[in-house]
Amino acid sequence: MTDPGKPTLLVVDGHSLAYRAFYALPVDNFSTKDGQHTNGIYGFLSMLVNLIKAEKPTHLVVAFDTSRQSFRTREYTEYKANRSETPSEFKGQIPILKDVLAAMSIPVLEKEDFEADDILATLATEGAEQGFHVLVCSGDRDTIQLVSDDVTLLYPNVQGVSQLKRYDPAAVIEKYGLPPQQYPEIAALVGETSDNLPGVPKVGEKTAVKWLTQYGSLDALLDNADKITGVVGNNLREHLDDVRRNRRLNRLLTDVELPLGPADLAVRPLDAQAVRDIFARLEFRTLLPRVFEAAGVEANASTAAPAAEAPKAAELDPTAFAAWADAAAGEVGVTVVVSGGLPTRLGLATTDAAAEADWSAELAAALGPWFASDAPKAFFDAKPQVKALAREGVTLRGLAFDVLLAGWLLRPSLPDKTFADLVDRYLGEKLPEADPSQLVPETEGATPAQLAWFVLRVAEAERAELPDSVREVLETIELPTLQTLADMELAGVAVSHERLTAFSAELGVRAEGLAQQAYAAIGREVNLGSPKQLQEVLFEELELPKTRKTKTGYSTDAAVLADLQDSHPHPFLDLLLQHRDATKLRQIIDALAAAIDESGRIHTTYVQTGSQTGRLSSTDPNLQNIPIRNEESHRVRAAFEVGAGYETLLTADYSQIEMRIMAHLSGDPGLVEAFNSGEDLHRFVGARVFGVTPAEVTSPMRSKVKAMSYGLVYGLSAFGLSKQLRIEQSEAKQLMMEYFARFGAVRDYLRSSVEQARIDGYTQTIFGRRRPFPDLTSPNRVLRENAERAALNAPIQGSAADIMKIALFHIHADLAEADLRSRVLLQIHDELVVEVAPGEWDAAESIVRARMGDAAQLTVPLDVQIGRGGDWNEAGH
Repeated sequence: MTDPGKPTLLVVDGHSLAYRAFYALPVDNFSTKDGQHTNGIYGFLSMLVNLIKAEKPTHLVVAFDTSRQSFRTREYTEYKANRSETPSEFKGQIPILKDVLAAMSIPVLEKEDFEADDILATLATEGAEQGFHVLVCSGDRDTIQLVSDDVTLLYPNVQGVSQLKRYDPAAVIEKYGLPPQQYPEIAALVGETSDNLPGVPKVGEKTAVKWLTQYGSLDALLDNADKITGVVGNNLREHLDDVRRNRRLNRLLTDVELPLGPADLAVRPLDAQAVRDIFARLEFRTLLPRVFEAAGVEANASTAAPAAEAPKAAELDPTAFAAWADAAAGEVGVTVVVSGGLPTRLGLATTDAAAEADWSAELAAALGPWFASDAPKAFFDAKPQVKALAREGVTLRGLAFDVLLAGWLLRPSLPDKTFADLVDRYLGEKLPEADPSQLVPETEGATPAQLAWFVLRVAEAERAELPDSVREVLETIELPTLQTLADMELAGVAVSHERLTAFSAELGVRAEGLAQQAYAAIGREVNLGSPKQLQEVLFEELELPKTRKTKTGYSTDAAVLADLQDSHPHPFLDLLLQHRDATKLRQIIDALAAAIDESGRIHTTYVQTGSQTGRLSSTDPNLQNIPIRNEESHRVRAAFEVGAGYETLLTADYSQIEMRIMAHLSGDPGLVEAFNSGEDLHRFVGARVFGVTPAEVTSPMRSKVKAMSYGLVYGLSAFGLSKQLRIEQSEAKQLMMEYFARFGAVRDYLRSSVEQARIDGYTQTIFGRRRPFPDLTSPNRVLRENAERAALNAPIQGSAADIMKIALFHIHADLAEADLRSRVLLQIHDELVVEVAPGEWDAAESIVRARMGDAAQLTVPLDVQIGRGGDWNEAGH
């Protein structure tokens, strides 16, 4: 019996349950009008709501896997290798599910290099020790080992997630004949098909239970393997290593270092409006009241019906549609419904009229001239629609507004991610959305033409709020960049699968060798992915100084251990860090290899709204996490090659762009002189700071000044500088004083920029991009100081992002205007990669150098470095 006085901790395996829900509910019945499948999300939330109502947990968390790679795949590369590729309909559902959980104020935990099961095991163990009754909800049988008097497993049945089997110790013994802690021993013998762990041939569950009952434990059974007779005995003896490996891999870790413990997971009130917004986006009408009921929240809607009635859309044939578009006066709202990367339906609207039709080749031909005209057009999230049109041979010009980009520019720290969010925020209305779970929906969703009409109205409301400088950023920087990025994403970049997989295999061998050396350094084998075992080795056996205290002991994070290795070097620690680096890089490389399409190219997606400063990010795959300027980065970059039909790659980047912007904004005579003289910046500055000639500046002097110069841009303190340079704090403080004594305008600019932001409530780039900082006036000291550090950097980093975007879209336009086949492929950090067609090098280089050099008029020159080669690494400079 559960003690009613105990708090209840519910820990849920997010990926496992969402995946089961995906297969339990028909995918065709659960998708939004923009093509996003939602059956996994809907089924998971339905199960979670039922759980919350039935179990009434006082504490709650959902755990997710970060990827299929973990410390287990390093030990056994075939671990889970038999699993089929994630269905395309399921892709994208997990990130949205995490957004829903955030709106519901439910914590989400994930840990790179570990599985969700290890998080569940850690929290279940800690929770039981701390006096909780723990409920573990998972569809992974490995979690049976967690069951105890204080831990109950809720396991979904074969029908999906609507019914859960309750496993306490008695139920486990009834089903398997052994206590919960011995279930993994059964699995080690029988094998786990789902994890691709082969067992002993001809040994089933009954035989395994008989053996374990006879000998008492798996270790005792293996010690007596020579006593087992018959074919199964021979099979057991031939597969002892497999059994031992299976047991190592199916043992869940109970000591994963987590940012939150059971006591931190108390159930909190959900954000009612945020839940309404995201459920509207997902078209979950009937589920909303159930969620609110489970959370004890009133479900009455806070948003009103549209203040005006959308015009009824005319269903037109291609000829009439083209005539309608040509006759439309003023800006036209556009919605291209995209499925599988191609248009399926089109809606256009003015303020008082609308038209729509299914997409066809005839419609593309009829409306092609209008799309290619300068007639002003407004979209929500235009880039995927621009790409879909391009795939059908339709060129888009006249892009006048994108309400998603405008909303992000207005609120870069909290951008509205869905159109329903924007309609709610700027119109105070609820976007009409149908519930896909109803056979006869009570409310019809907006048609493409009606969506286009809402786009126009939201655009009008956003324009009223956009300051002139921010509107100029939208119109002269972001919209041209959007169209350039669409072309870059369509082009992709050629990548050698052979080179990547060969390097990945090398890294696998390297990691295994490092692991063996690490074991030899301490005289025994340990799990290099187990914080608890590492703590025993580092702080007990090796008696190294203890690191930062955590809930589960002392930190074994990579950054902390790197500091420890610098201060107290040890061979084991060095090998451990090398092992981590190798495995992390291997995961990056494997993600790149998996993203190569049939044509041999990777098509990343650039995210314009992914940062607050204006910098681009990339996803699917993320190209921003490729290592920079080390031997491994050279190997990875060498796999990015010039494509068929092209001659070479051109790389171009800005030299010290943030320091040049600092010189311009501060007007510091010393910095300006340094750049205009053409001398090495850090040698020039070092000479001033240390009172020597430039020739007398040593490498350590230059390194100190370089760290100082870049650190100031990010609000580096004397403590931070001392830690970075590994010098005494007093020396760091003296170095800063010497620096500011000679470059006082830098100090004055940094101070004044933060004070001005405190008055204005925002910082501003050279081009007028704004970033709000409300926390600059916060009474909370931590929030205020964090905002001050970010405000130091925002104008500089934001200006650098603006300059790169301006250069990018001008280069793209100039290459097209010059009728060159050469094309921009990548923009990574401050670097561009251009694929140059035969005979076009001189013209392409001239365009790149000129456009990057004149992207901004600063008091110091923008120095551009150009490289050439057959692959990205060879083209480096």
